[in-house]
Amino acid sequence: MNKQVATIDLGTNTFHLLIAELDSEIFFRIVYRERIPVMIGRGGINQGIIKEDAKQRALDALSHFKEKLDTFGVLEDNVHCTATSAIRNAKNGQELVDSIFQKTGIRVDVISGDKEAEYIYYGVRQAVPLGSKSALIMDIGGGSVEFIICNQDEIHWKQSFEIGAQRLLDRFDIQDPITQANISDLNGYFNDRLAPLAEIVKEYQPNTLIGASGTFDTLSDIYVLESNLEVDKEATELPLSHDAFQRMLNAFSKKNREERLQIPGMIEMRVDMIVVASWLINYILEAYGLQEIRISSYALKEGLLVQLAKQIQ
Repeated sequence: MNKQVATIDLGTNTFHLLIAELDSEIFFRIVYRERIPVMIGRGGINQGIIKEDAKQRALDALSHFKEKLDTFGVLEDNVHCTATSAIRNAKNGQELVDSIFQKTGIRVDVISGDKEAEYIYYGVRQAVPLGSKSALIMDIGGGSVEFIICNQDEIHWKQSFEIGAQRLLDRFDIQDPITQANISDLNGYFNDRLAPLAEIVKEYQPNTLIGASGTFDTLSDIYVLESNLEVDKEATELPLSHDAFQRMLNAFSKKNREERLQIPGMIEMRVDMIVVASWLINYILEAYGLQEIRISSYALKEGLLVQLAKQIQ
């Protein structure tokens, strides 16, 4: 039995649309995907406000997605739209949710950080063979960062932390290029905020970091281009080496914005946040002695598809 569905992920930086056919044999087949850099957290995320210009960008993006849904003939009841950190924590988040429904008829489910982490796990597990040993999944958003310690069979522990890249940019006076003082401030902040993660890492001792979503996608794109690698467009696990990441971190930290934009594979949407996000990744690698990096091209939205597909098994 085939069933056409859509998932929409209203992230702090990016809104994603996936249209897929659910199939009892292969789980799902993606027939259309699109992302729009809405940046709804810009300028107001740490004050718990979605600014008017950001609200308008959100409504414009959802109106565009509605046109795509109509073109593909996706029924209203088969559209599953989730909102995460920026909308979840905004004083006027519900106002935006109501406006989206009034303008497009799309119902938005504002999910908890815990549910967000769960969907990310299902997406990553579908994309990357996890095996029996513990791994640490990390998904860096603009508002929150999700960490999941898991293996192929189960989630051992999961938590969402409100330390996303847009929040970091707004909280710290990050210079361009970033300074040693900035880096010291960031590392101190990570050490303080991620204390619960440090405790659980001691217990489960993961040896691999599996990155999902935006920053990790861009890091892989840069690595692929600089290494002249060929990657299948349908690949669900993307390449990145530990050494290559360290080289990129060094380069990002020495270059200003214009210079970073010249790096093949860099995109403008990521050029500011990638510096603080990369220092967060570096903190995790160093603090927990992780030597291997793997990257999943699937995350929350695909994890939601996995759960929807299970319902027709």
